[in-house]
Amino acid sequence: MIQLLRHNRSYFVSYAVLFLAVGILQLLYTQEQLIRWVNARNTPEADFLFQNFTYLGDGVFFVVMALLLFIRSKRHGLLALGSFAVSSLTSIFLKQVVFHGRPRPALFFADSGWEYHVIKGLNMATINSFPSGHTISAFAVFTLLALFDERKARGWALLIPGILVAYSRVYLFQHFTVDVFAGSLIGVLSSVLVYWGWEKQKQRRNQTAA
Repeated sequence: MIQLLRHNRSYFVSYAVLFLAVGILQLLYTQEQLIRWVNARNTPEADFLFQNFTYLGDGVFFVVMALLLFIRSKRHGLLALGSFAVSSLTSIFLKQVVFHGRPRPALFFADSGWEYHVIKGLNMATINSFPSGHTISAFAVFTLLALFDERKARGWALLIPGILVAYSRVYLFQHFTVDVFAGSLIGVLSSVLVYWGWEKQKQRRNQTAA
């Protein structure tokens, strides 16, 4: 595991810095303060960008990526499907069982009198806020792509789409910061554990064959 992290240190060091920074923000400010800050910084251009970019965290996008990877490499495709299964089941379990009914921003602020910004026509979910499923999916798929990429020095760049998806969930008033914070970690761990498990099994098979 340590070797895997070191080999992909551009991605994981960058993620660790991001995780620490967002963690500190949550110690300094409340979830209400953080979402108010994001919500106040809205523009028509950002509305368009984040309303569309958020789909990179959709399960359909993950499945399409898995199929494309399968065409390129059976191993990569199977790993992607494994990561999708682990991350999706974890998300469903936490949302539907452990934190079922947890209010999303639209419900939390419904009686606050705050005139928050929402995009006209956007379907607003009201419950099962924690964790952010879109963020889990996005970080799972882009972590896996970083692990597959042979040019390890550019691993940090694959964090960018995950970050944008996570920010979009707060910007679109669908999640609190803590939801995407936890979702990113679950997504990263899902792909790392699936990839690491596959490699360990491969090593055992090679040792047995030898």
